[in-house]
Amino acid sequence: MRFRKSAAVLAGAAVTALSLSSCAGSSSEAIDPEADLSTQSLVVSIWADYYPETLAEDFEAETGIPVTIVNHATNEEIVAKLTASGDPGIDVAFVSGQYAQALNEAGLLQELEKSLIPNEENLYPEALELAYDEGNVYSEPYAWGTTGLCYRPDLTGFAPTSWNDLLNPRPELEGKTTMLSTERWMALPALKVLGESVNSTDPAVLEKVKEQMESTKDTLLAFDDTTFYSKLVSGEAAMVEAWDGWCNYAIAEDPTVEFVVPEEGSDLWVDTMTVLKSSKNKEAAMAFVNYILEADVQKYVAESILYSVPNKAAIDSLDPALVEQFPNLALPPSELLKGETVVDVGEFGTEYTRLATEIMAAG
Repeated sequence: MRFRKSAAVLAGAAVTALSLSSCAGSSSEAIDPEADLSTQSLVVSIWADYYPETLAEDFEAETGIPVTIVNHATNEEIVAKLTASGDPGIDVAFVSGQYAQALNEAGLLQELEKSLIPNEENLYPEALELAYDEGNVYSEPYAWGTTGLCYRPDLTGFAPTSWNDLLNPRPELEGKTTMLSTERWMALPALKVLGESVNSTDPAVLEKVKEQMESTKDTLLAFDDTTFYSKLVSGEAAMVEAWDGWCNYAIAEDPTVEFVVPEEGSDLWVDTMTVLKSSKNKEAAMAFVNYILEADVQKYVAESILYSVPNKAAIDSLDPALVEQFPNLALPPSELLKGETVVDVGEFGTEYTRLATEIMAAG
């Protein structure tokens, strides 16, 4: 999840926008497997720097379908665009799993025509059983991973094993740690220490999270979603809460950096590909989704963005030397699925927004 994490992903705001537009989805048109794709073209919206540079030209070379790639910085940004009145002019949108769930519930997504996506067979079986969209009815997974502690052993002096190592750090690490500011992930460490779900909708639980975070904030170097790995490499930080792919960026610059999923557990996040009901190029959109799921293409994606992909054929073909350097790339589903899949929490998302706002504003 590249820039999905780069700013607050306002789940509450997104839910509000979706509820206001729940009748906005146009009626689903029948998919024609025999459609002439030479008459279609695509606009694809995805996070910046989260795809191979040659993706558009490679797709057009293979299929003859012109594609324009536009970038969004956050889920909030693309959700706002998709829920605004009128045709957003987007055929395929990349969004995180819980946002795909919310968009579908708002009636904005096209059910996928599986006969046009035979490369789905390349996915791990577990990637067809994800809680936000079981059976991949309206989305296909693009990348997945988890959240943990990214650290420099030479600066911590020990190997962290618990979220408590971050929430209640040793005195020598005070001012040397960072946490994520995106609300669901700001709350995650405390939720797991409390033995609660990452999708908790209990106000009393969130109040306990707030109490912990008010204490933890005083020990932090910063809340940081975008530069924490560079702080780690420079030595400004010794340990950071991180998404596994972002930790790989630190490992690429300093091979002594390590990543661990704390013993209390973590999450499973998934970034997905969705086709909009409003698209006038649905068959070409299905062809694009199918192209991404080709083993060679997903292998290229993993090599380019250093994130794991839920494509067994692609992972099995990765260079062993790359996997040795970045073990997170080949975490098996059995390990990833120990984490809870992040799902849409509906209107309760506003409570996570409120929590993050109050923590950030606290003195």
